[in-house]
Amino acid sequence: MSEPVPDTLVLLCRPGFEKDCGAEIMDSLARTDVAAWCRAEAGTGLVEVHSGGEWDARSALAGIRFDALVFARDWLAGRVLENLPVGDRVTPLLAAAHALGPFAGCWLQHVDTEEGRSVGKLCSRLQARVEGALNAQHLLARRAAMRLHVLFLSGSRAFVGVSPLANGARWSMGIPRLRLPGAPSRSAAKLEEALLYFLGDEAERLLRGGMSAVDLGAAPGGWTWILARRGLAVTAVDRGALSMQAQNAGAVRHLAQDAFAFRPAHPVDWLVCDIVDKPARVAELIERWFLNGWCRQAIFNLKLPMKQRQRDAAVMLARIVRELEAGGGRVACTARQLYHDREEITVWLRRV
Repeated sequence: MSEPVPDTLVLLCRPGFEKDCGAEIMDSLARTDVAAWCRAEAGTGLVEVHSGGEWDARSALAGIRFDALVFARDWLAGRVLENLPVGDRVTPLLAAAHALGPFAGCWLQHVDTEEGRSVGKLCSRLQARVEGALNAQHLLARRAAMRLHVLFLSGSRAFVGVSPLANGARWSMGIPRLRLPGAPSRSAAKLEEALLYFLGDEAERLLRGGMSAVDLGAAPGGWTWILARRGLAVTAVDRGALSMQAQNAGAVRHLAQDAFAFRPAHPVDWLVCDIVDKPARVAELIERWFLNGWCRQAIFNLKLPMKQRQRDAAVMLARIVRELEAGGGRVACTARQLYHDREEITVWLRRV
């Protein structure tokens, strides 16, 4: 008798964005000719995708680029296990995982809600035991392509599945562990996460000392602080005051000007922008900077006040690419709702 295959594609997202995450993954599956339906209950931080018959959800992991998804924080292909015994959860988990291995490692997870976090301590308590059992059964292999995921929905119910290392989240549950003591605002974490997520191992090459940057809408200076600490010369543009932490972070010049009216005297390597304004207006601002050759790369936020956030964001991003390429030269555009984002997405735009 053959082992049951992972029949559910599970995606984690920011609570409140389940509809957007679900719409996005359904659009992606439709392009691969997979007939499927999803459950995206508001406030759960979770989207479940099912298909008819013995659908192996691992095919979705192979056919869709995770980095092309904007609203998913993490994903896995798995099956749900019910009635896990309180006295021994590890044995049934390992039995379900056995047919999926070998694994490069293991993530024990929960959804990012108040209810989900109630099983966080259980995940921490079981992590070493599960890894030890995997090792004892020779299910850990350094060069394995897959990672084991165990997503606890409660103390007695969990998804057991896998995701590919080369096509999955950077961090478990999509949550980076950042330490930014002395940051002038919480927004500093947004840019730090964006740099880690988008640039990855290329960060030292793409963002290095001696480069120049403009921070539009800079006050109180969280993004300026991040860039200046990395050695960039930063022009911070905002009518509001810049914090002392940002002013003293490095080569920082503050211009008390309107960010939408500002024109740089010379092109810069980087533009960053975290302006609270209509997303269409911010998109037009970014387009103007690129079409005029004022910057080479940009990281910016688009606020999402609209009702159909996934659809409208996709249309806006496509328009930015279309307008810039019509103006000459190819561009690459990558967007993500990062863990530190709220009602917004972060975009990395660059000439290629």
